[in-house]
Amino acid sequence: MFPHLGRSRVRPDQRSTLSRFSGSGPMASKLLHRFRRKAEKCSVADEPVEDFPEGSELYDDTEGVSARLSGTLSFGDACVVEEDCAQDDAVESDTEFLCSVESDGVERAENSLDEIKHCNMLTKQLQESWKKTRVKFLEEKLIFEVTSATVIQNSSSKYVAYTIHVIKSRSFDEDKALIIRRYTDFAKLNETLHKHFREDMSKVVFPKKKIRKNYTHETIAKRSRAFEQYLQHIHSIADIRRSKIFLEFFYLRDLKEAQELLRGGMCKDAMETLINALHLQQKLCSFDASHLLFTLASISVCYQEQDQQEEAQAYCERALQTIEHQENHPLLVPLLHSNIRLSWKIGKDKRHSEAKLQQVQEAGVDILNRPSLKECLIKYFLE
Repeated sequence: MFPHLGRSRVRPDQRSTLSRFSGSGPMASKLLHRFRRKAEKCSVADEPVEDFPEGSELYDDTEGVSARLSGTLSFGDACVVEEDCAQDDAVESDTEFLCSVESDGVERAENSLDEIKHCNMLTKQLQESWKKTRVKFLEEKLIFEVTSATVIQNSSSKYVAYTIHVIKSRSFDEDKALIIRRYTDFAKLNETLHKHFREDMSKVVFPKKKIRKNYTHETIAKRSRAFEQYLQHIHSIADIRRSKIFLEFFYLRDLKEAQELLRGGMCKDAMETLINALHLQQKLCSFDASHLLFTLASISVCYQEQDQQEEAQAYCERALQTIEHQENHPLLVPLLHSNIRLSWKIGKDKRHSEAKLQQVQEAGVDILNRPSLKECLIKYFLE
């Protein structure tokens, strides 16, 4: 009736007990399992003993737990849910199995379950930490998007003006920055970059100029997409995006336009152009100090002309920081005079600028017979 018991040596008294409970119900089956374990302990050491089903099931379960805990961590939400469900199923099956084993087995299995739950907690903590770190250190990128294309025709020429917005991704970008360029501007940029960065530009394909159908919707749409990809690609090359050629393509003409507006007394229009140029320099990480100085100082003058003294002083102070250690710079003294006057008007401490002006005078620089800041900016040479 129990052929597998023949593999172990059973005493006569145990045989009578086994025959007594062999036909009984679940209670007999339970006791039978215990007698099997005792019979196994009483067997001769030199005879091979095969593991019982309970032993192999416990071994397999331990192997499964080990596999789950030693695998590669997955930080996706879906994977977390699946992992938790799998472990919950394992806990339930383990609980059902533990109802039929001895008390010492129960304690060992409960300890294993506690370890699994503890490891689950650590895994979730690692996941949360990794997600927070990932969000914190996400790299910001620039996106170049053609938002409109307008066909412009005058008495001498006809061309398409492409409006391109420069957008900082992965953040709320409220600083508007755009450029308006035509096909010939892009073609000139491409030609100059090929001369100075021949190796980097060797595989860059620029859209060819057409003799006809330059103003159809299809051609304009294709070129708009091509210009976006072109700017995105050359910006990804570190040497090109740091070059003066690349930076000047975006904002130098805006600075020259703003200078012309200042000469004409149109400070409000000049300020809009200058702020756009400043946003472009910040997004493109321009390190051209002369362009940044001119932009900040010109914005300060525009605010002064509109009687916005606090804003004018703030930009004047930022402009001074770019040339703080250049005592012979032609804009230093006009900026110091302007900052002292603006600070006095808004009730801000001006002693630092006064001390700096005194230091410059002691160095032999004439601080009295100098043109105003606005006059200097109108004559300032941009290159």
